Amino acid sequence: MTSSPYSRVLEALAFDDVLVVPDASDVVPGQTEVRTRLTRSIELNIPLISSAMDTVTEDQMAIAMAQQGGLGVIHKNLTSEEQAEQVRRVKRFESGMVVNPVTVGPDQTLAEVRAIMQHHGISGLPVVEPGSQRLVGILTNRDVRFAVDLNQRVSELMTRDNLVTVRNSVDADTARQILHKHRIEKLLVVDDAGRCIGLMTVKDMDKAVAHPLAIKDAMGRLRCAAATGVGDDGFNRARLLVEAGVDVLVVDTAHGHSAGVLKAVERLKAFDASVQIVAGNVATPEAAQALIAAGADCVKIGIGPGSICTTRIVAGVGVPQFSAVLETSQPAANSMCRALQMAVSAHRAIWSRRLGPGPMW
Repeated sequence: MTSSPYSRVLEALAFDDVLVVPDASDVVPGQTEVRTRLTRSIELNIPLISSAMDTVTEDQMAIAMAQQGGLGVIHKNLTSEEQAEQVRRVKRFESGMVVNPVTVGPDQTLAEVRAIMQHHGISGLPVVEPGSQRLVGILTNRDVRFAVDLNQRVSELMTRDNLVTVRNSVDADTARQILHKHRIEKLLVVDDAGRCIGLMTVKDMDKAVAHPLAIKDAMGRLRCAAATGVGDDGFNRARLLVEAGVDVLVVDTAHGHSAGVLKAVERLKAFDASVQIVAGNVATPEAAQALIAAGADCVKIGIGPGSICTTRIVAGVGVPQFSAVLETSQPAANSMCRALQMAVSAHRAIWSRRLGPGPMW
């Protein structure tokens, strides 16, 4: 007996096809905890990630997401250098200590200093000797505010006397006490040779208090993710992003179950195993397992399920999102046991009247 041609047509459900049945509860919203794990080494305080789209996530969105406990993925519709600079802006925005801060030399001019301050969005620069990097002063907005001669040297403007410095081992409470005692806003961190290795600011401490849910790395910097592609171009982009301090690389493609994506994940893991890798997009259990085997720390599930992400509509390829997540999660969980805590991320684009259009995982 010949099987029906329709036997290959499967039923699947989208999120709009299902509802959650309410049940009795004595829990109020303020008692809930929504922390989740993105990868084996990165936790999120809220389960939201902003999409790597040029209409959604650049440095400001990534900063806002990290401060609220989520994560922003900076899009790749930029040159590699521009994208890496956006990552650096996120990593510099809020720090327990700015490691290897931007510095100037005593012979640089006021014009150069103002250009550096504007480019990096900073108001204070340690002054170091060229070569030795020994700290000789600090230059702040207060020192240059009324200066008019653009050729004037830093050495003529900087504060050089009674510099307040600390060693790298200082804790946040002690640093705050020192800042208050000396009525200053920037605290210079030096090593035993007197070289400037860091900078602590009142502004960063205030940000930490204002955003208690912020997700940060081991050095107190906001976490940041960025998208990359496949092939040599994608690998070279990823190298610049790693050098800029990115926490998560997202191998971002419309079809994640492909040889190019699998090779890209393997290559990136071999390059730097400490950087966490999210790979996708996929919609089947076989695809998720292949990415896990290649070394992905998190798999992005979903092909074009949103109102402004039209891959499924244009290409006629994909699986309705509810079924995609449901069918992929169990095999991924089994692989997780073998791959030591593999995380699965579900990608869904939403429309919010308050925030405007934007994908959410």
